[in-house]
Amino acid sequence: MIDILVYLFENYPPDGCPEPAALARKLTAAGFETEEISAALTWLEGFPAEADAGCREPARAGAIRIYDELEQERLPVACRGFIAFLEQHDAVDSRLREAIIERALALPDAEVSLDRLKVIVLAVIWRYRHEVDALILEELLADDASDEDSEPGEGIVRILLN
Repeated sequence: MIDILVYLFENYPPDGCPEPAALARKLTAAGFETEEISAALTWLEGFPAEADAGCREPARAGAIRIYDELEQERLPVACRGFIAFLEQHDAVDSRLREAIIERALALPDAEVSLDRLKVIVLAVIWRYRHEVDALILEELLADDASDEDSEPGEGIVRILLN
């Protein structure tokens, strides 16, 4: 499913994705498995229409996000620390943070890895067209390259910076 999200970042603007049925056909033609496509489409449907749909009040200065037991089990310390890093560097606000957490918990994984969380962050940024500092974007794309000759997430960088 994560591969499909990366494919979408690289090939479609957030408001330019085809309808789910057409997108499923295109993903099948691109070589993705039916089960993966179904899971990705279901996951994408879970995005609230607005970035603030999950968070009713703006964050107060100095506020700290407390994670419940389930969130702590599914989001290890590295993930929670990375989310705090993004907030501290004003890369995401409380509304985007909540969207990131909600979409991460929507994954079927028992525990969300930091690499998967970074893709989720990119998905939220992509979906809501949120601008991100280039250094933060570089941190999000770290360890994204599968071989030494390719630049990490170069297609994603092009989409997000446009």
